[in-house]
Amino acid sequence: MTQITPKISTKALIKKRLASVAIFIMLAVFLAYKEPTIEIAWVSAILLLTIYLFAFEIVDVDIAAVSIMVLLGLSSLFAPIMGLEKGLVDPNHLFDGFSSNAVMSIIAVMIIGAGLDKTGIMSKVAAFILNVGGTSEKRIIPIVSTTVAFISSFMQNVGAAALFLPVVARISARSGLPMSRLLMPMGFCAILGGTVTMVGSSPLILLNDLIHTSNTALPADQQMQAWGLFSVTPIGIALVATGVLYFVIAGRFVLPVTKSESSPTGSDTMQYFQDVYGISYELYEMVVPDDSQLVGKHFDDIETKYRVRVIATKRPGEATRVGPGALDRDTGLQAGMVLGVVASPKDLFHFINEFNLKKRDELRTFSEALANTKAGIAEVVIPPCSKLIGKSARDVWMRKTYGIAMVGLHRDGNTMREGEDIRNMPLHSGDTLVVHTTWETLMRLEKDKNFVVITTEYPREELRPKKVVWAGVFFFIALSMVLFTDIKLSIALLTGAIGMVLSGVLKIDEAYEAVSWKTVFLLASLIPLGMAVEQTGTAKWIADQTLAVVGDMPIWVIQLSIAILATFFTLVMSNVGATVLLVPLAVNIALGVGADPALFALTVAIATSNSFIIPTHQVNALTMGPGGYRVPDFIRAGTIMTILFLVVMMLMLNLIY
Repeated sequence: MTQITPKISTKALIKKRLASVAIFIMLAVFLAYKEPTIEIAWVSAILLLTIYLFAFEIVDVDIAAVSIMVLLGLSSLFAPIMGLEKGLVDPNHLFDGFSSNAVMSIIAVMIIGAGLDKTGIMSKVAAFILNVGGTSEKRIIPIVSTTVAFISSFMQNVGAAALFLPVVARISARSGLPMSRLLMPMGFCAILGGTVTMVGSSPLILLNDLIHTSNTALPADQQMQAWGLFSVTPIGIALVATGVLYFVIAGRFVLPVTKSESSPTGSDTMQYFQDVYGISYELYEMVVPDDSQLVGKHFDDIETKYRVRVIATKRPGEATRVGPGALDRDTGLQAGMVLGVVASPKDLFHFINEFNLKKRDELRTFSEALANTKAGIAEVVIPPCSKLIGKSARDVWMRKTYGIAMVGLHRDGNTMREGEDIRNMPLHSGDTLVVHTTWETLMRLEKDKNFVVITTEYPREELRPKKVVWAGVFFFIALSMVLFTDIKLSIALLTGAIGMVLSGVLKIDEAYEAVSWKTVFLLASLIPLGMAVEQTGTAKWIADQTLAVVGDMPIWVIQLSIAILATFFTLVMSNVGATVLLVPLAVNIALGVGADPALFALTVAIATSNSFIIPTHQVNALTMGPGGYRVPDFIRAGTIMTILFLVVMMLMLNLIY
């Protein structure tokens, strides 16, 4: 039975996909006779097919996007059969998306973000956020989201999101919170942050130029004034606050818990050693109170007797001590000291009760130093050529000299644990030492002939702190070019990206690995669809049909209709294209119904940032892979955000202007 089930599921899935395709082919034929032009009929059908593929995940979202691109390309071959004079998209421009400003910008910001991360800057930012927000989702989300929103208000939102992507990855690894619970709020607030100033998003940057163009065709008494840099700030702040509150209040209901494609390795080493060696150790953090009998004792007085192993300490007013040279058996214990301890739950309970210690429910002091990405349990073997043979761990001061705290010794098929005097046993060739260590230390031990490291699956984080100056220089060069020059965004960002490689901040292979190619193909493949929607007149036809329905309604209803149209268009085409298309239309409608044309134009420019329902926005596409999101995840969280955006935007626009 169990062998037949997968086959039935596969056949059912194939039938579902074929039925879906058949439905949309029939819909295309139907539209060919109902729409004003056959080009609009076919583009409308393909547009609906795209939305269907995204919403129901018939195939992976990137595969769906590439399939749509290929379908548009094939329209040139089958044009006579489809009743077309030519293809829906010029074949010579079908792959323009791969060299587009948006796609090249995304590639560049991913590389810049990886370069900053490689120097350790992002690790420090993550540590600061964890110190302020702890490991509480309701505290971390507002800190990260508001920070990204602020940055996004002065630079492209995709750049702000990419900059904080490694920060969120580190926070996730060190707090235990899934990236899927953090990345979507960050991404949504990066988009919302683009509405805080007139330089925060491309539509708002473009708006004053479009107003100037419209003014040339208007009489003097109807001329529109250009918007100032901070004209939209109250609206943008309200939108950002709405986004943050939305995820703080409703996040537990709308945010998924998924497995990230960039989940850190080595995150479950404790479980591995429980299975292999029967060592049921866990990592704990505790504080030594003033009245504890532990005060004045040394590690050597307690570790073997109480079967615990201290791997990290922090005295009041001092830095965390962990790794080679930090701790040894003569280390003294004092009041207020925080201890990082590896022990079995049973032994730890006895130890805590004996000395009246305060156990913390989670890592706080050592959330950075002992994170799964920084440290864990490993296996090392003593080879025949080792100079340690015949010597004990105590003889060589192993924890202090090599930075490894032995918690188990496996010899002749038996595993001995803490409390069995393993540190006084002379080492034999072939002994396997079960140790707690930092991954940086383990990397160094791989080059030490006294050990053979057999733990290979651990985060090999080769930081380059000496390159921090170069990373900062090229980041600020790129940022300055974005803010203070008229050069294309992609060129400015690629300047920073190639600078990271040329200066040695990143190796070229690391730069390639930093790019999420799923994101690149998703965006590049959707750009031809946007071209088809715009060039065939489909976008204008949809706008005309919508406005024909609401033309005689109150002004606020017409304004809301324009906002909804802009929201829809920004899901299926570039926000710049949607702005260029709708601003002149909105201005003419406003003049016709006696409304403020500048306000209607601003409505379009802000509403084109309302892109949350499907991952077609660059920021959503950027976070989709690392967050392990599916399209239904965006639909669930993004639909509510879209409605909130429209409500808050309309209220603020009409209250202020």
